[in-house]
Formats: sequence, C-alpha cells, structure tokens
Amino acid sequence: MLGLGDVTCIGVPAVRHIKKKYPHAEVHMLTYAAGLEVMALAQPDVKTYGLRQGEWPQDILQAMETFIGLAETIIGEAYTKIINLDTWFMPCFLTRFLRDAGEPVEGNYIGMSIADLIDQFQNQTLQPSFVNDASHYMQSTWFSMMRWHTTWWESEYLPEKGYPEFYLRTCCGWQNIEFDMHIDVKQNTKLAKIRKHKKVIALATEARTVERNYPYADELKEALQKAGFEVWSKFDGSQSLRETLSMLKTSDLLISVPSAPQWMATAVACPTLIISGMVDPRTLMPDYATDMSAQPATVESLLEGVVGIFDGSADQLEDNVY
Repeated sequence: MLGLGDVTCIGVPAVRHIKKKYPHAEVHMLTYAAGLEVMALAQPDVKTYGLRQGEWPQDILQAMETFIGLAETIIGEAYTKIINLDTWFMPCFLTRFLRDAGEPVEGNYIGMSIADLIDQFQNQTLQPSFVNDASHYMQSTWFSMMRWHTTWWESEYLPEKGYPEFYLRTCCGWQNIEFDMHIDVKQNTKLAKIRKHKKVIALATEARTVERNYPYADELKEALQKAGFEVWSKFDGSQSLRETLSMLKTSDLLISVPSAPQWMATAVACPTLIISGMVDPRTLMPDYATDMSAQPATVESLLEGVVGIFDGSADQLEDNVY
C-alpha cells in the first residue's frame, strides 16, 4: 500500500498471477495514493480502491480507526480469499483484524491480537520496536517469509528481477509466477522529437529515506546537459503518473537512487542506472549500477559511466558496475 515502487514491481505482477491462477474470479486490489493510478493504468479490469493521498493518518490510533474502517468495507465484500502481500505495520494490522474476525486471510499479519495491541497501547506498555520493526511484529501464513529477514542477495542464486522476484517466488512461495510488470502507455510527443537528435535521460535523485538521496543532483544535471544530453526530472508528483511513465518510455536512460522510479522505468522498458549508495545493487538488479559506497558517487564518474553506456564500453565492465 505505502510504497509506489512495491505496487509497481510486486502488486502488478501479483495481480496478474492471481488472475491467471483464478481465471473466473473477480479480483480487487487495495492500495494507497499513487498506487491507485498505477493499478488503473496497468490492470484497468481490476477494481482498485483504498486510501487516497492524505487519508493515512500519522497518529497510530487514528490510523487504526482508518484501517478498521477499511476492514469493515472488506468484510462487507464477502471475499473468498484475502491476500496481504504488504509488510508495513498498518496493512499487517488490517490483516490481523480480518483474521481475528474469521475472514479467509492469507499472507502477512501482526503477531498480536488487536485486543492485546490496544490494551498494551492504552497501558503504555507497547514496545516501539513492535510497531517499527517488521522482524518483531510480522507473522505470515507463508512459512518461507522468514527468508525476507535474511541477506538473501549474498547467496549464490540471484533472481534476475532482484527483490520483487525474490519476494514473490521465495518468500510468498509463488514459484510459477510470470513476472509481468509492464504498463502500456504512449510515448511523449515532445521528447520523441528531441530524441531524434540526442539522447534523453531521466534523473531521479530523491527517495523516501533521506540517506538515499543524491546530494549533487543539480551539478549532475548541468554536466549531462553540457555533454549534449536532454535531461528531465519530474518525480515529485507535479504531473500525472501516466505522463511520467510516458516520458520514461521515451527516454534512453533513467539515472536514479534506489527508489520507485526504477520500477516505473522497468514497467515501460527504460534502462536504469542506479546510484547505489549503501544499497547493495544485487537487491535491485538494474541494468547498470555504481559500486556501493558511503560517499556519494562523483559527478565525473557518473558522467563517464553514462557516456560509456551509450558508446558501448560500459557493457564490457564486469556486471555493468563501475
């Protein structure tokens, strides 16, 4: 629900997998904010509903009230099966409420009854770690979900699609899922004209977590423009998701920190260069990535890497990491 990238790279292929597995079923998708637009674009035949931007309260008691309201809506639909793929606390709270109410729940939920949770909260005995750390609060009907807490990317087997494939195939046990996250949009007319004369690069340098942000975004953009590239960056919600995906589809490369834009680019077949920072690029399996480092990648090294991507020399580097 909360992560736009997760809706794109996990939610979309999961819904398509479920539709294929149950071809005669009516499938509904519960999500949040821009996730509603992602699903409407990717799978318009699926009923998508949930919370809109600003409807997810920060205060935990207010959030509980909101999600209990969602639970009442879900119970009213009389679903044959309810699947929670989310790992965040509030969706797992929602699933626990439904589970305690006798609903047919599959997937992740919090490991404490709603009555005990409220009692501990009112008595001020609820540990903050229980709410903030998934390893403390999350349980699952999927036994293999315990693998989610491991450093799985250090194993010999690395899934081609990175984290989303690991999560759905290994953690959820959906071994036979076809990994289809594509979203069909038209090319951006303006960028298509520019692209005839020079390469177009999308730039996404901000993430939900501040430590993943790239601090030299303005300098990088200027250096790329001086090198003859067309550069754009509109990942701040100032335009519709359809328009953003359309621009990505018409771009030759996305340069991004580890964040949702990578999966949006993947959905429209735009190659991606990830500025890794302290995130192991093996978890994401992008087309290209910088080495892990506590220090931000230099503008010069990124520019050199981009030039290498387009002249073909980057393909000769081991694992496309420079």
